[in-house]
Amino acid sequence: MSQTAINLIAISVFFITLSTLLGPLIHLSPTVPALVTVAFLGVATLDNFSFQGKGGTVVLDWLARFSPEYRDRILHHEAGHFLVAHLLGIPVTGYTLSAWEAWRIGQPGQGGVILEDSEIAKQLEKGKITVSMCDRYCNIWMAGIAAEMLVFKSAEGGGDDKAKLNQFLAALGFEENVFEQKQRFYLLQAKNLIQENWENYQNLVEAMRKGVNVEECKKVIGEMSI
Repeated sequence: MSQTAINLIAISVFFITLSTLLGPLIHLSPTVPALVTVAFLGVATLDNFSFQGKGGTVVLDWLARFSPEYRDRILHHEAGHFLVAHLLGIPVTGYTLSAWEAWRIGQPGQGGVILEDSEIAKQLEKGKITVSMCDRYCNIWMAGIAAEMLVFKSAEGGGDDKAKLNQFLAALGFEENVFEQKQRFYLLQAKNLIQENWENYQNLVEAMRKGVNVEECKKVIGEMSI
């Protein structure tokens, strides 16, 4: 069972428990929590067997997006990925800021920046990846967390980013006991890049907030300053 399906089940259990306790006080019909619970469990089951976790992610993302801070965190997180990728010469071809947008274009997760990966794909096919290419992608993966920490002093997202970095390091032959050290190293590198280009980052955040296209986003970043 996917983690998303588990989360949906947990929400349904919490809701039915809360409604049982508060229902008599607010004169809530027992039918209402029962129907809501059935709906959540139905989505969880369908999601687990039919959509590989994507459907439930869309539902959870829709619920969470009622929080302005949640929406703002995603915006700043993805702007961090976008800025660092652009600064390091990895072309950005698109971005999404919600699970629904991501699902519509077949992208996993709650949203993200889409990169032109042909160069790294060629190197991987040859079985030899350059140190420069390795460093660039590792910095990009940690840039979302770095941006959140700079803006909000903490990071709530980035679990998928860390997983990608760890998988990449494992494929390169690194032992698991160095993963956390590598994460800290690339997190610091990404933070430095964003701080050195802070005005460009803020301009990019506002452009992405308005939903402008990738080319317009690149224009507001301005000239690369590294």
